[in-house]
Amino acid sequence: MPATPLREEIKNRVREAADIVQVIGECVELKRSGVRFTGRCPFHAEKTPSFSVNPQGRFFHCFGCGESGDVFSFVMKYYRLSFPEALKELARRYHIDLPESRLSEADRQRIKERDMLYRVNEQAAVLYQRYLLESPKAEEARAYLERRGVPAAAVKDFRLGYAPDPEAAGWSFATSHLQGLRLPVTVVEKSGLAVKKERGGYYDRFRDRLLFPIQDLTGQVVAFGGRILGDGRPKYMNSPESPIFNKSRLLFGLYRHREAIRRRRQAIVVEGNFDLLLLAVHGIDNVVAPLGTALTRDHIRLLRGYCDEVVLLFDGDSAGLKAAMRSVPFFLAEQVDARVALLPEGHDPDSLIRDQGAAAIEKLVARSGPLAEFVFDTLARRYGLTLAGKNHIISELREIVQAGGDSAQRSLMVAHFSDKLGIAPAQFLAGVHEARPPERREEEEAGPRRPFPEGLSLKQRQLVDFMLLYPEFLEELLAAGGAEVVRETAGMEIIGCLQELAATGPVTPDRLLSALPGESERRYTAELLISSGGSGEEFEQEARRLCDELLAWLHTARRRQDGADLMRQINEAQEAGDQDVLMRLLERKMAMGKT
Repeated sequence: MPATPLREEIKNRVREAADIVQVIGECVELKRSGVRFTGRCPFHAEKTPSFSVNPQGRFFHCFGCGESGDVFSFVMKYYRLSFPEALKELARRYHIDLPESRLSEADRQRIKERDMLYRVNEQAAVLYQRYLLESPKAEEARAYLERRGVPAAAVKDFRLGYAPDPEAAGWSFATSHLQGLRLPVTVVEKSGLAVKKERGGYYDRFRDRLLFPIQDLTGQVVAFGGRILGDGRPKYMNSPESPIFNKSRLLFGLYRHREAIRRRRQAIVVEGNFDLLLLAVHGIDNVVAPLGTALTRDHIRLLRGYCDEVVLLFDGDSAGLKAAMRSVPFFLAEQVDARVALLPEGHDPDSLIRDQGAAAIEKLVARSGPLAEFVFDTLARRYGLTLAGKNHIISELREIVQAGGDSAQRSLMVAHFSDKLGIAPAQFLAGVHEARPPERREEEEAGPRRPFPEGLSLKQRQLVDFMLLYPEFLEELLAAGGAEVVRETAGMEIIGCLQELAATGPVTPDRLLSALPGESERRYTAELLISSGGSGEEFEQEARRLCDELLAWLHTARRRQDGADLMRQINEAQEAGDQDVLMRLLERKMAMGKT
């Protein structure tokens, strides 16, 4: 969608209303540092915070990976939204009406579909909970919850619902209700709540199941998880993925438990929704659960924004071990401390908390051990420490070492595992370096990258920097020929961007970072803005002095450049034998020499 004055006005209204510290603070723990806020970057793995948010300039920048931009850039990258979707989401949060007619048809349709999907899921959540709480035909579901120790308050807090058995309410109970609200059945199908029949018509996906609404990080219902009450299969079922639901990027309970996780600096990961519910009922509220998948790197990256430590609470069966082993490289790559709390044999969180109370769970978590150590001990029990067994263990551990962490972490792991196996580190390492993928890690790429833009002289760079830092002098510098003196592509693009912004409104840092065309330009500008700082009368006087210096330099540089251009034209006229043009050019040269 091309930029228009009205679109810029709308964008600016939303940007000014949005509190960038609040928006980013929902995903990253930020601490005040002078006039800025700092935290660990959500876009790359790091232990030392290099992510900075400038509330006055309304922009963010990471000195580690180089990501920078305004509130729209953050929402787009973190939540993986298009610009129109990010604009719509921020406008919704800050109660700003958007004129939909100004969006492209494709954007309008995409936003409309997402809005309809949110509405379908919200209305379904209301319907299912009302049925659970009020219908005589949901008595069995209510009795089931009571037997499991779930009080009425928790049912309401978690918005639990019940999808009735077809014999009680028909095969299209929810589908028909949603259609009655004038929600298109095609959208109900796309949400996963309705399934299309081969011979036409639709039936409900969820039947005779206790339902858990799944919320995204903004608190909106995007899907459902269902547990069957009878003996049917599958025992657990989630909504299929949709344009608003990606199970690899969401964790059940994260929205409602994120403040507890942030407060404790620890997240407990359990295997199922019911495990989470029962722990929460007993006061353990820093808990999340994956949605029918193993933990992904995206899951761990999400958690990294809220805590330093993740404890995996599971029963130690073969499936749990496989899931734990698959997650080790992700924890190492994201530099999150992972630990394992193994449930006693024959217990799940429900049975343990019933038998011994919440204190038993808390004691298990307090005694949890490092995930990598748990994997080693499990492999040692499986293969034994014979020569053949050690070879099997080394083979499996190598994959973990190859995939994980930075070089220091890998060295520590190699030394530790080698010592436990009674072998030299060189023996463990044999083949590791050859097998390691030859790609540069984000941490290795981190660090200052301020030589951009290339090809500029010292004075040209000072001019571009000054325009970026003090756009209030832009018009004065451009009138003196600032745009003509800088002829390198990167510098020309930055000045051109400044000119376009100045034509449509004030040149603020957030607008500037949003408008710059390339990553290098944005990174350079963000680091320049963050490192400059300062305000007040003293800085204004200094800026005026610098501007006068640049104006004097521009006058000299323009004369020099004009002279060079004139000499080129004279040479071309001589080569062409055009005496009339040559005489006029020589007269101009003489006139320039007199001024």
